[in-house]
Amino acid sequence: MNDDYRLHFNSFGQLVFTATDGTEHVDVEAIRAFPISAPDDGVALLDRDGHELAWIRSLRELDEPRRALVLKRLATREFMPEIRRITNVSTFSTPSKWTVETDRGETELILKAEEDIRRLAPPSLLVVDGRGIQFLIRDPHALDNGSRKILDRFL
Repeated sequence: MNDDYRLHFNSFGQLVFTATDGTEHVDVEAIRAFPISAPDDGVALLDRDGHELAWIRSLRELDEPRRALVLKRLATREFMPEIRRITNVSTFSTPSKWTVETDRGETELILKAEEDIRRLAPPSLLVVDGRGIQFLIRDPHALDNGSRKILDRFL
């Protein structure tokens, strides 16, 4: 990876990539290659047309200012709350309204069909809400007993 580039946010909140030759690329996108299984490894910085400007093998290899900017850009693009606890379900058949505690607070989601719980890289699960919001269960075995019992009824 070429480390000789600069990053900053402009007054419009767009990430700006400045190459070593002074060429500026505005509204740069940061994309994770493996957002669930290896979120810190393999991040591409892309221009507006989707052309790769830089490949970051690992976010840990970036200096702190650039890492903070890339993480901020990723946060604006990604929204995937992680389910920490399932507190209630309206019914054990679908559609079902779930009340869950996530890393972003308590919320409700609608599980339209059992197929909306998808297995990812073991042991992770992806729960797709009726509105299209994706929720992550990183490790179902790490959930409390009550949450695991509810989840097992749908798997």
